[in-house]
Amino acid sequence: MQQSEPSLWVRRFLPAIRAQGRILDLAAGGGRHSLLARQHGFEVVAADRETAELAARFAGDPACRIITIDLEAEGSWRLGSGFDGIIVTNYLHRPLLPDLAAALAPGGVLIYETFLQGNERFGKPANPAFLLRPDELFETYRGRLAILAFEQGIVALPRPPKHPSPGEEIEPDRKNH
Repeated sequence: MQQSEPSLWVRRFLPAIRAQGRILDLAAGGGRHSLLARQHGFEVVAADRETAELAARFAGDPACRIITIDLEAEGSWRLGSGFDGIIVTNYLHRPLLPDLAAALAPGGVLIYETFLQGNERFGKPANPAFLLRPDELFETYRGRLAILAFEQGIVALPRPPKHPSPGEEIEPDRKNH
């Protein structure tokens, strides 16, 4: 299922990226965050394995470069560096995590939102390889990046869980730094 509306997390932190800077939208999908970034005057590099939808959406836009790439193929980082911002949503390939920090320009912002262990109770992804461990992103980037905000837990938006257990109450673990 392709989501069409930009993530609230991305909307919240997009203004933290240097105005009119260069953004990498990693695993860009249909380009919902690339479009949001373009609407705010950013230059965008949108990278994904399937790029037909991106190519159609951004045809004729010289400020949006589309890169067709298998992000999980063996090899070194091939997307460049000096990004003022990197956006990653609903995607996790752990070997790329160090490369993301290294690809940021000084003062660059990484906006990352994906699924946490426990998501398997609600649907896909359910494979542990695609689910963050508690505090994993925080621990990965602590000391490497200035952490503006960190939250983890169940989020009712953009869609509520499909089948919560009757009477189950789960308090989200929220850390704001």
